[in-house]
This record gives sequence, structure tokens and C-alpha cells, in this order.
Amino acid sequence: MKTVRGKGLLNAIEIDSSNDNMAWDICLALKENGLLAKPTHGDKIRFAPPLVITEEQLKDCVVIIQQTLQTFE
Repeated sequence: MKTVRGKGLLNAIEIDSSNDNMAWDICLALKENGLLAKPTHGDKIRFAPPLVITEEQLKDCVVIIQQTLQTFE
């Protein structure tokens, strides 16, 4: 991961990789782990959760993101 961008609930992770498909591959892994995300501009992953998300659900999402990204290090 290179940087995290955004404000509030609308965020994106910029992936630092020479693999052009890395963001797509990570999004597929996130989906398998229970979280939907969208790859954009080749090296970015966009997160746009519903505005009615609970704090518990948000914490669950953070855990899924962390665990998934660790498998790509």
C-alpha cells in the first residue's frame, strides 16, 4: 500500500506495485473475505460504504482490509 486518500467514509487506497492487476486482485480477495470494493485508475481501490454503516460493521471492514492486504505483502 502506498497511501490512503479521502475523507470520512469515502476513501481509497493507492497500491504500490508493478503488477497492473494488483488492485483488481486485491478487490477479488476482499470480495472473498466479505467486503466489496472497486478498483479505479489501475492502482487505486475505492471504498464507499453506506452512510448507515454501524461502528461495529466499520471495525469489521477494517479488519478484513488489514488481513487481506497482509496476504499480498
